[in-house]
Formats: sequence, structure tokens, C-alpha cells
Amino acid sequence: MTGPTTNFPAVATTEEEVSTADQRPDADAAGALYRYEGAPVPLPKNQGHFVLRFWRSAVGKKWVMAVSGIVLLGYVLAHMLGNLKVFLGSEQINRYAEWLRDLGEPAFPRSVVLWGMRVVLIAAFVFHIVAAAQLSRMNHRARPVKYQSPRDYAAANFASRTMRWTGIIIALFVVFHLLDLTWGTANPDFHRGDVYDNVFNSFERVPVAIAYIAAMIALSIHIFHGAWAMFNSLGINNPKYNEWKRVFAGGFALVILVGNVSMPLLIVTGAVTR
Repeated sequence: MTGPTTNFPAVATTEEEVSTADQRPDADAAGALYRYEGAPVPLPKNQGHFVLRFWRSAVGKKWVMAVSGIVLLGYVLAHMLGNLKVFLGSEQINRYAEWLRDLGEPAFPRSVVLWGMRVVLIAAFVFHIVAAAQLSRMNHRARPVKYQSPRDYAAANFASRTMRWTGIIIALFVVFHLLDLTWGTANPDFHRGDVYDNVFNSFERVPVAIAYIAAMIALSIHIFHGAWAMFNSLGINNPKYNEWKRVFAGGFALVILVGNVSMPLLIVTGAVTR
């Protein structure tokens, strides 16, 4: 017993048959199956060293941002603790600044260790910015058309939505901070080696104090979301850790905000004098 027959389109197996099939008016071009008889398709070429492939991936860029973020968080905390010595008097903070230059002696020449830390810090800063910019472009290419309906920000707080802008503010602040208290270009009363007087000469100017306070607010907002995202980028994203991640991110950001804002605020208001 034979079942019902079904007429399937003929399969073209030669170039002549393909040409003939294309010319037949009753040929179903969309449903026809053709056998490929060309040259073998080459396998994808090696895209470079593992490190390069890792850097090009979204996961790699998130890891770079997380690791560089850890370096930057450590620096921000250490830098703040050192600067708070300004409240202990000129001898304390000036001696601390001199100790940084002598760090590593006599095993290393003067300032070598300090410059080594600066190189690591600059590299972390550059990699952090480049990875963030490239990751943002990757996300934009993945969704070239903007959302056509209002965004749902239930899971995205203010800090996460303003990371790009707080990052730009921090980068501009770093440039001004170097001009003000490292090179002295933006500080008319700058005296090299006298950290104590340089800090007071800078923060006694109202516009400068306001700029520092605004920049520290932006930094704390950036740290709050950055510290949280850092754990997720490193794979620590189990929901049971959410509470202590939130506490760490909020606590660290608050400590940096209070410590760094206290200096320009107390000096510009005259609460602390020389």
C-alpha cells in the first residue's frame, strides 16, 4: 500500500541544472535546494593572542574596568587619608609629602617608587577610560535604535544613569587638580614643597572650593555605582551578596565624600585656619 505522493522541487546538482532550474517558470526559487560544489570554506583565522581577544570582548573590557577600578579606589582612599593630615598642621602634612618622595630609600633612589606608583595609577586611569568608552560604543552598536517607549528605570538608579557624565566631570577635575596643587599653574600663591600653604591658598578661594566640592559629589556618585558594578564584572553577582555589596558601595562612597568635602568646606568657611 502506498501513501499519498508529494511533489518536492527538484534539487539542482550541476551548474547546467541550476541554470535550467532558474529559467523554468514553474521553479520555486525560494524553496529550491542547491548543492554547493565550490572551494572549501576556510575556517576563521586566528584573531590574535588570547590577551588581545580578551581585550576585544565585552567581558574583557568589564574585567579591565573592574581591576583598574580597584586600583583607583585604593588610590582615592589613600590620597584622602594623606590629605586629611592638613588638619594636623603644616609639619604633619609636609613631612608626609616628603616621606612619599623618600619611599623605598635606600633600596631605590629618591622618588623612584613614587613615580612607579604614578605610572601604575596613570595606566589604570587610561585603561579605565578607554574600556568604558569602547564598551559604550559596543552597547550602542548592539542597539543602534533608541528605545521607542519610556525607559523603565526601576532597576537603574541615578548613579548608574549618570556614570558617563560623572566620569567626564572627574576627568576634568583631575586636570584642574594637577594644575592647582601639583604644578601650581592654576594657583597664584603656589610654593613648591609647601603642601600645607598650597592647600589653604587654594581652598580659601570660594570658586575653587565650590568646584572641589562639586567634583567630590560627582566622584562619590561614580564610586557608588562603580563599586557595585565592579563585583558583578568580576563574577560576584549572586543575589545573596547584594546587601553587603550595597553596603560596601554606599559606605565607601560616603567616606570619600565626607573626607574630601571636609577640607575645602571647613577652610573656605573659616572653621579651620592656619
